[in-house]
Amino acid sequence: MPSYRLHYFPESGNSYKLALMLTLCGETFEPVWTDFGGGVTRTAEWRKAVNEMGEIPVLEIDGVKMTQTAPLLLKLADQYGRFDAKTDEEKFELLRWLFWDNHKLTGYMATYRFMRAFTEKNDPQVLKHFRRRLEDFLGILDGHLQHNEFAIGARPTVADISMMAYLHYPSDEHGFDFAASHPAIHAWLGRMAALPGWKPAYELLPGKRMTNYAK
Repeated sequence: MPSYRLHYFPESGNSYKLALMLTLCGETFEPVWTDFGGGVTRTAEWRKAVNEMGEIPVLEIDGVKMTQTAPLLLKLADQYGRFDAKTDEEKFELLRWLFWDNHKLTGYMATYRFMRAFTEKNDPQVLKHFRRRLEDFLGILDGHLQHNEFAIGARPTVADISMMAYLHYPSDEHGFDFAASHPAIHAWLGRMAALPGWKPAYELLPGKRMTNYAK
């Protein structure tokens, strides 16, 4: 079986996506904590040695460094035959929601949460803009989940793992009470948490935590 090393930091929902996928597939990984808050990923040395794109996570598979969460989730789904699409129609739906998440939900939530909780000084108008966009995206997802158990229907796929990652973090970080504001999302997060082997991010991803200024 392959050996895995995951370069991450605990607050990274994208890191959590890969950690959770590996865990749900019954695999373990060597955690490599990265000082993202200290700026190491912005150094030329780190980018040369670890990831030229300057991003976390990085997944090493048998010593080969690989990056970008979405294609890695698809690669693992294909490798393990889990959380994947079984038909052409399912594949289209999986990719539709995965790409939507990367461009809209994760893209905005990751930035909004980081600015809101982990930045000491932020611009209220910028936060207001991001919040307004997120409320639109969350409304779209909540509406979809009112009629579907998971992203593509009756069973979870990597699209669900991708979409739920940033939403499952504590509400004092992202500032949403989904039970009150988006009950279908809240119920779906519960279904994801009920999957055998599921663990939250701060359990799967140990290491020094960044200061939460939103508390």
